Amino acid sequence: MKLTATKVRALTEPGMHGDGAGLYLNVKATGARSWVLRTSIDGRRREIGLGGFPTVSLAQARDRAAGHRLAIAEGRDPVAEKRRDAAPTFARAAETVHALNRPRWRSAKHADDWWATLARHALPRLGRIPVDRIDQRDVLAVLTPIWTAKPETARRVRQRIRAVMKWALAHRYVEHNPAGECIDGALPPMPKVKAHLRALPYSEVPAALETVQSSAASPAAKACFRFAVLTAARSSQARGATWHEIDDEAREWRIPAERMKSHREHRVPLSDAGLQVLADVRPLSGGPGGLLFPSPMRPDRPMSDMTLTKLLRDNGLAARATMHGFRSAFRDWASEQTSAPHAVMELALAHNIGSAVERAYARSDLLAKRRHLMEAWAQFVTAMPADILNFHNPAQGRTV
Repeated sequence: MKLTATKVRALTEPGMHGDGAGLYLNVKATGARSWVLRTSIDGRRREIGLGGFPTVSLAQARDRAAGHRLAIAEGRDPVAEKRRDAAPTFARAAETVHALNRPRWRSAKHADDWWATLARHALPRLGRIPVDRIDQRDVLAVLTPIWTAKPETARRVRQRIRAVMKWALAHRYVEHNPAGECIDGALPPMPKVKAHLRALPYSEVPAALETVQSSAASPAAKACFRFAVLTAARSSQARGATWHEIDDEAREWRIPAERMKSHREHRVPLSDAGLQVLADVRPLSGGPGGLLFPSPMRPDRPMSDMTLTKLLRDNGLAARATMHGFRSAFRDWASEQTSAPHAVMELALAHNIGSAVERAYARSDLLAKRRHLMEAWAQFVTAMPADILNFHNPAQGRTV
């Protein structure tokens, strides 16, 4: 039996009260009442909200239901159309994706770079366009000018546009991803060329360390640089190090999992020279639990990566070396001047070794052997020139 306006006003029993042809008045236990159309779209059962009563009358609910049934008969999806009507702009969608992913990204720098890339290359063209109106031509208009001129940047831009549109696809604002495979044929092949970061020959690292130490740079910057070289650590790990991570008694620096690329805690054995750096910076640091190398401008924040880049530039080293390049120098030295096993050298750099199965069984982090290796490295890079020659002279038999 169909509903009447009088009956609708009198209904208070919780439940779904039918009017016919899939139209129902949903009465909730709280007394709230709303209209629902139960139907099938592409073989799937769907419920479409038509508004609340009494704002939407019985007659209006019947008209809305009839409109949806007609759209479905024409092969359209009124639910998807309604969602697309509310589709956010690309800029708003990008903000949402950025906010969702930021907690899982391993560094604030990566989060900032992610947004900066889109802001520079994608938002000027796509930012104000609702995501459901973006097509392949819009994406190609962003990528084509930089695809061959700035290939690495272009890859990142495409990946980030694709991530935003993937989010829009998951929320059914769009039917396909215009930054996906559908544009492959319109872009020329891009060879995968991995550029190696600039690195000094390991024989020149002691002189570089001495040059920086004698420079007019801030004590904190010089200490951070020295500590990173001595520990063969990534710049971001050294700059973010806190006193909570240092165990003086065990002579260890324990980097927590959330600050590691591998998402596993990493223990770094500290050499005599490394411990001396810590002793020197204690008066400069943020106090117990604070940063080892705080920003000179904001003591509560880590030193900027640009601080160390500027330090290299000011001392004539930037053209030949990056901070990451000193890790490469350590690895070359360890390979050529020591007898350390491959696993020890790789673990000293916090690299994964072997397959996932092999790593599951290899529980030891070889700390004792790494301690011997890092002490030898510290002695090498802090030695006087005459001592350096003796250290790596094969005739001296000085191997680790």
